[in-house]
Amino acid sequence: MAGNVIDLGVNGGLREADVRRALSQVLSELFVGDLESFRAAVPVAQTILCLADNTGEIVLDRLLIERLPPGWVTITVRGVPVLNDATLADVRIAGLDRVAEVADNGSDVPGTILDDCSPAFRERFDQADVIIVQGQGNFETLCDVRANIFFLLKVKCCTLAAHAGLPVGVQALIRGGRR
Repeated sequence: MAGNVIDLGVNGGLREADVRRALSQVLSELFVGDLESFRAAVPVAQTILCLADNTGEIVLDRLLIERLPPGWVTITVRGVPVLNDATLADVRIAGLDRVAEVADNGSDVPGTILDDCSPAFRERFDQADVIIVQGQGNFETLCDVRANIFFLLKVKCCTLAAHAGLPVGVQALIRGGRR
């Protein structure tokens, strides 16, 4: 979740020092969420779909992906560059294609609006046993979807805080709507 601060869409003045500070503070910052449900869901899942967020944070996503059951994970990104969201080219540069299957969602909008995504992505989404979703834009567009979703994000604004019932600044693992 420390990588979630590497979001130039929110912080255009981000400096290397900001990233280093976020990485060193991540373990001492407040974390809330349903970690027990996440830990229970992952080992029994045969398909895990990870929706990546920003380009900068996908390097850190690899730390999580490498701890998930090998061969079960697909990482998806935007179909084309949108703001600073990760693309297939970024995933390959970060080496994530060596630890998981990679695909795009076929969409060119921020967040994940399922009706705007490709049929192939929607099929993966519908068939996934566990869906790990990163970022506020993805939360905003998928928070009401009935699926076994776990949202990983840092609460960055009052609107999200009010919707999630969490204070601004916390790192959160939010369990979405179940199928």
